[in-house]
Amino acid sequence: MSRKPEIFEKCIEVTKDDLDELQHVNNVRYVQWMEDIAKIHWKEKAPREIQENYFWVVVRHEIDYKGQAFLGDEILLQTYVGEHTHVTSQRHVVIRSKATDKILIQAKSTWCLMDADTKRPVKISEEMFRDFYE
Repeated sequence: MSRKPEIFEKCIEVTKDDLDELQHVNNVRYVQWMEDIAKIHWKEKAPREIQENYFWVVVRHEIDYKGQAFLGDEILLQTYVGEHTHVTSQRHVVIRSKATDKILIQAKSTWCLMDADTKRPVKISEEMFRDFYE
């Protein structure tokens, strides 16, 4: 049986600090937002005991930049978990304009699960993801 991942969302407004010299959102800021939304999603959905014993580190980002955002724009950050292997998990992020629904970036990140005590990769259990699916 296939499970459908729950899409987690957060809306933010572009500020002056998000802009580059061309006066649109800096590409580095999109990467920061990708990591921020992933961490917020994890903290909101994962059981506390799991959060206390494990943490995630990014090992890869794949990003397609499709549009631009400017000062004052409201943007919607959306994320969901994808496939996972023994110690890594895919996380998908879509950032879109709230006003037009146009996709600004579409990305996939690979995260590695780490043991909080040993700081070494650890096997992912199915239990860790049960709250991330509908």
